[in-house]
Amino acid sequence: MNLQPASLAQIDDFDEIVDVRTPLEYAEDHIPGALNAPVLSNEERVIVGTMYKQVSPFEATRVGAAMVARNIAAHLDTTFADRPRNWRPLIYCWRGGKRSGSMTVWFNMIGWRARQLDGGYKTYRRSIVDALGELPAGFRYVVLAGHTGSGKTRLLHALARAGAQTLDLEALAAHRGSLLGALPSGEQPSQKAFDTALVSALRGFEHDRPVFIEAESRRIGAITLPLALLAGMHAADCVKVETARDERVELLLQDYGHLFDQPAFFKIQLEKLVPLHGHARIRKWHAMLDEGRRGELFEELVDVHYDPAYTRSSGAHFARLPQAERFAFRPTARDVVEQARALLAHLDAAGARALDKRA
Repeated sequence: MNLQPASLAQIDDFDEIVDVRTPLEYAEDHIPGALNAPVLSNEERVIVGTMYKQVSPFEATRVGAAMVARNIAAHLDTTFADRPRNWRPLIYCWRGGKRSGSMTVWFNMIGWRARQLDGGYKTYRRSIVDALGELPAGFRYVVLAGHTGSGKTRLLHALARAGAQTLDLEALAAHRGSLLGALPSGEQPSQKAFDTALVSALRGFEHDRPVFIEAESRRIGAITLPLALLAGMHAADCVKVETARDERVELLLQDYGHLFDQPAFFKIQLEKLVPLHGHARIRKWHAMLDEGRRGELFEELVDVHYDPAYTRSSGAHFARLPQAERFAFRPTARDVVEQARALLAHLDAAGARALDKRA
C-alpha cells in the first residue's frame, strides 16, 4: 500500500482524478476532467466547521468522520461500483488533508492504487497562477480590432474553422465584453474557473503559429484578464476589421436581440450610461425600447456610445493599431470561412514581404 502523496507532475500517471470537495467548491473551480465525489455535502461542511469553532475540534472531527465514512460508502455503492481492480485514481481536496486522505486510505484497503495529491487544490491553484504569469509571453498574437458590431467574434470563429489558432476570451468568460454583453444565462464562471480554462487553452497552442484574439479591455464582465496576456495583446500586430454601418446594426440586432425579450434588464443596463449621456437621452432610448424601434435604438447606440468609446480607448492600448492591416468583412454573409481564409492568405503574403524587405 503506497500512501505517499503524488505531485502535480505525476497527474498523467493516473486513470482518473477525483475531487472530494463539496459541490460548491467544485463548481468554483477544479482540475479539468476531475470527477466530483464529495465526502462532505455543502451543508455537512458547514455543520462540521461550525461545530469546530463553537463546540470543540474533537467533536467536529468525530461527527465529520462519521459523515465522511457514510459518504464514501455511498460512493463505493454507486459512483465507483464499476471501477476495475487495477484502477489508479488521484484524489484531492482543498489542501491535501483529511477529506482526500480518508478516501485514499479506504481505496487502498480495497485494493485500488489510489494516491492523494500533495497539497490538494491549493497546490494546483498556485500552478495556475504561476502559469498565467509565464505562458502568455510564449505566443505571438494577432489582435482583431474594430468597432462594436464589426463581427470580430464571427471572424474569430471563422478563422478557427479555417484552421487558425484562436483564443476566444469572451467564450471562456461567458460574456461579450461590452456593456450589453451579458449572455442570456446571466452566469459567468468564477475567476478561478476562467483562469483554469485560459491556461488549458494556452497549453493547447503551438508556439510557432500565431494566436488570433479579439481586442479586449482588462475586464470582460466580472472577469479580469491576466496582466501578462494583456501585455502580449497590447504589443501585438493588429487587424482592423471594417464593416459597413448597416451591416453592423443588423449584426447587433442578431447578436443582442435577446435583450428585447428582457426589457427591464435592458433598461437597467442602459441606465448605467446616464453619467456619459445624461438622463434625457437614456429616457429616449427607453422609449425606443418600449415602442419596438430596435434598429433605431442600435443605430443611436452605435453613433452616440459605441463608436466614440472605441475612438477614445483603442489607440491608447494597442500600440500597433495605427499600422494595422485593414480587412473589409461581411459578417452576415454565408462565406465567412472563405473570407477568413482570404485574410490568412493575405497575412501570410504580407509576412513574407516583410521578411524579404529585412533580407
